[in-house]
Amino acid sequence: MSKTAKSKVGNPARPSKTTPSVTDSVSDWSDIDDPPLVDQEIIVAGAAADAAGADEKLKGLPRILRVALLINRGCRDIHQRLVADVETMRPGLLPTAAFATNDDLATALALAKELDRCAVADDEPELRHIADCVRLLRLPMQKDLANCEDYKRVTQTLMNTLSRLPTDIDPQLGAGIESFCVGWAMIPALKSRLPRYQRPGVVAADHASTLGDLTATRRVEAAEESIWSEIEARAAKQTAKAQETYVHVTPAAQSLQSPAPGQPQRVVVRLSEQEMKNARLKELLTPFEGVINTPIPLVVTPPLAEVRKALLFEFPYAQNVIDTVLSDLIGRPTVLVRPTLIWGEPGAGKSLLVRRLAQLLCVSLWRTDASRSSSVFSGTDRRWSSAEPCHPLLAIVRARHSNPMILLDELEKAGGGVSGGGVPLEAGVGRLWDCLLGMMESETSTRYPDPFFQREVDLSQVSFAATANSVTGLPRPLLDRMRIVKLELPSPEHLDALLPAVLADLARDRGLDATWVGPLDGEEHAAIASAWRGGSVRYLRRLVEVILRDRDTTAIRN
Repeated sequence: MSKTAKSKVGNPARPSKTTPSVTDSVSDWSDIDDPPLVDQEIIVAGAAADAAGADEKLKGLPRILRVALLINRGCRDIHQRLVADVETMRPGLLPTAAFATNDDLATALALAKELDRCAVADDEPELRHIADCVRLLRLPMQKDLANCEDYKRVTQTLMNTLSRLPTDIDPQLGAGIESFCVGWAMIPALKSRLPRYQRPGVVAADHASTLGDLTATRRVEAAEESIWSEIEARAAKQTAKAQETYVHVTPAAQSLQSPAPGQPQRVVVRLSEQEMKNARLKELLTPFEGVINTPIPLVVTPPLAEVRKALLFEFPYAQNVIDTVLSDLIGRPTVLVRPTLIWGEPGAGKSLLVRRLAQLLCVSLWRTDASRSSSVFSGTDRRWSSAEPCHPLLAIVRARHSNPMILLDELEKAGGGVSGGGVPLEAGVGRLWDCLLGMMESETSTRYPDPFFQREVDLSQVSFAATANSVTGLPRPLLDRMRIVKLELPSPEHLDALLPAVLADLARDRGLDATWVGPLDGEEHAAIASAWRGGSVRYLRRLVEVILRDRDTTAIRN
């Protein structure tokens, strides 16, 4: 028996009349003797999509907010989910069968109207919520949207639901919901900001969050500025006392230092007069005369609120890492970050984040590729022809300040070193991992035995930051000395926040001011959004480069 010949229990099959169009009245729908049934595959697919939803936070939200966020994330099965919901709560509706196979605007509005009627007739308010979800899914951008009763209805439902969100909702999720609801309400007033989106058939909900983000940025910035101002005000009270500690390190150092007023300095290398007169040693020390027995400045901590704001602009998905690292600097007069390991999947921008952190803190960055480094990182004895100090000390020499930052890139790939003749060393001997232990321990870093100078040097003000794709296999003694923070990959909802920073970075690579590279227009943004569904920032950057090359080619051709 075919599906059209089946009938519901208690509703025997009778000769059917001609099926009316979706624009016919509700009374015409009720005149159908043998309404078509919804394909069970669509119902099963929709129910399965709902059950398989990975985000538990969405499952606790009102239905219309779940639909709004799914639209914003570009989910392709929302239509099937709504069909399954309707068929579960009110089976057998003719508009549902039509909507299941044809989800154009007229069909969607006909189903929403029928659900409203059933909600009143059967006293089922939840059907009205589903009706509003159907409207939200299909209402297009149009000139008379402000006067559209369906649009007003959805706007009221969204704003009422927004006002009833619990106070303990996840802040990021709550911000996304607020951005969508406010953006939806502002579409009629701000549609001029989306000139390319006014083509027929473009769904309004796809661009609600874009407008919402435009209307809330100053409020968010003001709140962040207020919080960080309070933090810095408290930290300033501790600065004077802490600064004395850095300027006056030891009595021996005081005799060597003549710092400018208020300028923290530190003597890193001390050699006796007799050692300085040694002919062989004097020849080797020529490149390092500027740091021997000489007070070297310490970079003062810049305004943390400005550093945080700049980092969040480029890495909006990395707030946990940024706030964790910057918390070390609260109340400190000079820059010093405790040893930190940032790990996560490739493409998250771990190395770039460390590089930008060093730039914004105004300290020099010394990058070491851990996969190519070994025991030479700790320095080479001055008896060898390849003699050199440990690399943190070389970083100080190059930086001309005593608190540079060391980046240990891909730390998990560091293994055994090689001997002078190129022979691999035994496991556990000459590894970069082993060299770092004394440098990262606060007790030993102040008196680190450098093999080149054959004296203890002061590396206590050097900041160490490492990146890794995984912490598996790293030695426990090393992990015990480091703070471990995971950097998650960005999701599609971070796209609008990432694009300005990516464009600015590409402009810098071209030697241009960021203002010369205009923002993506509607079609360009849509192309990026369809190709990048979250994940690697490198891949996003390549996509934007393709768009800019295409833009340049078009400009030349025209």
